[in-house]
Amino acid sequence: MSNFEQFHIDFYQSNYTIEDQEEGCNSYGSDKNLCESRKSQTEKQAAGGAFVPSDMLPSPQSYSGRILQPAYSPDSPPQLGYVDGFDEEPPLLEELGINFEHIWQKTLTVLNPMKPADGSIMNETDLTGPMVFCLALGATLLMAGKVHFGYVYGMSAIGCLAMHALLNLMSVSGVSHGCVASVLGYCLLPMVILSSSAVIFSLQGIPGTVLALFIIGWCSLSASKIFTSALAMEGQQLLIAYPCALLYGLFALLTVF
Repeated sequence: MSNFEQFHIDFYQSNYTIEDQEEGCNSYGSDKNLCESRKSQTEKQAAGGAFVPSDMLPSPQSYSGRILQPAYSPDSPPQLGYVDGFDEEPPLLEELGINFEHIWQKTLTVLNPMKPADGSIMNETDLTGPMVFCLALGATLLMAGKVHFGYVYGMSAIGCLAMHALLNLMSVSGVSHGCVASVLGYCLLPMVILSSSAVIFSLQGIPGTVLALFIIGWCSLSASKIFTSALAMEGQQLLIAYPCALLYGLFALLTVF
């Protein structure tokens, strides 16, 4: 019994290791089965990770970075194209191609047919103003009791295709579909004035006919001036103004009748 009590005392010491247990098992043959069972339990606990000494645990590393931002390491390769914020990004309107200054200049050029047009500005595929003026024309016709949105967009599309084919035959450099649609759409602004007049009084008479002819001449003169300046077609303004007058005459008939 004294040997067995000495075994218990050795087992519960703080510096007890597995090697001590094996030596105790070899020295005490009577308790061989007990030593083997305890040895197997110790191996299972060590394999399962139930008990791990504190000195064997990895030391925690302090994280000096901020949330959602990695810590800088001198060994890591530099990140190409990294921007600290949104200061260097272009504005949203510039990415969409909307320039209010150019829209205002184009509108003033249409409203003043005698003003010389800037070819660099007019040769842009800007469709913001044309879409607004087409919607305004349809809305004013609706206020006059005429639901003609489909006619407005259909005639605009067919007129742009026809003018594109004609201008490519007449000019040397050629022109794009967007430029033709932009110029014809901006020059539709005087027709919006005519349709707004139809809301106030009837255009089916001599005053309405005279006003319609004046608006047609205004639109065709502005469009031919812009095409001549943008495509460098000096001396051909009257040739361009004639098909433009036919196109805007259709819009005038739609407005009057």
